[in-house]
Amino acid sequence: MILIVDSGSTKSDWILLNNSEKTHFSTIGLNPYFHDEETVYNAILETSELFAIREEINQLFFYGAGCSSNELNQIIWNGLKSVFIHAEIHVDHDLCACAYATYEGEPSISCIIGTGSNSCYYDGVTVSEEIPALGYILGDEGSGTYFGKQLVSNYLYNKLPNNISKALSKQPECSKPEIIDRVYKQSNANVYLASFMHFIIDFKEEPFIQEMIYKGFKHFLEIHVCCYPNYLNVKVHFVGSIAQLFQAELEKACNDLNIQLGKIIQKPIDGLVNYHQNLSVTN
Repeated sequence: MILIVDSGSTKSDWILLNNSEKTHFSTIGLNPYFHDEETVYNAILETSELFAIREEINQLFFYGAGCSSNELNQIIWNGLKSVFIHAEIHVDHDLCACAYATYEGEPSISCIIGTGSNSCYYDGVTVSEEIPALGYILGDEGSGTYFGKQLVSNYLYNKLPNNISKALSKQPECSKPEIIDRVYKQSNANVYLASFMHFIIDFKEEPFIQEMIYKGFKHFLEIHVCCYPNYLNVKVHFVGSIAQLFQAELEKACNDLNIQLGKIIQKPIDGLVNYHQNLSVTN
């Protein structure tokens, strides 16, 4: 049996391949910047059906947010190995998952716009980055965390339209003390900020929100796509819930920068499964 995992900071999608059968599981997102080996173990333990087949797994391919160095990957690897004791385990960056899932047989730029954001170039052989991702405090332009941070700060600065501000004020988690505590004193502040996307989605037809999303996407493209020397000559693909939900704003930002918009898919897991199945046939 083979397990393929795509893990963002909020949620992980797991697909079990057992001959021609596919079974889907979900756990929390597992990011080595925020989670240790015990958290990985417990997340799987809490998914009882997945934990029950732990000794039957032969291979496990894990692609995750934050899995960008050998040291960070080792945290996830150790947690996985404590559960799947018989499996050959591979841990790699979620950018690789993004590249493999969107590849159409020619070089392209693939981008993640979900809770966080990033980009890479894939020529069919090598996945490469032009500039580093800086995380939710210094980077993650155009992401759920980025827009959540903008919404919250505009709310506390009294800069939001009245109808959006009133909707936020009715939520107990939107008091200034609560926001400050969750952002500065508690763990997973990035996921907390990204959780405000449901307010943004509720008001996605508001000009203020549309302009905020458009400017955020354009900012992302200017930093994470225009950095590639041949960005005008290749398609640019996108993976992630934010890109999928706000396709109109993303298309406008791409058009304004003469970027060739390629695929927009919410989750790369199905594309990943196809990639590994094709790889096994080739080998």
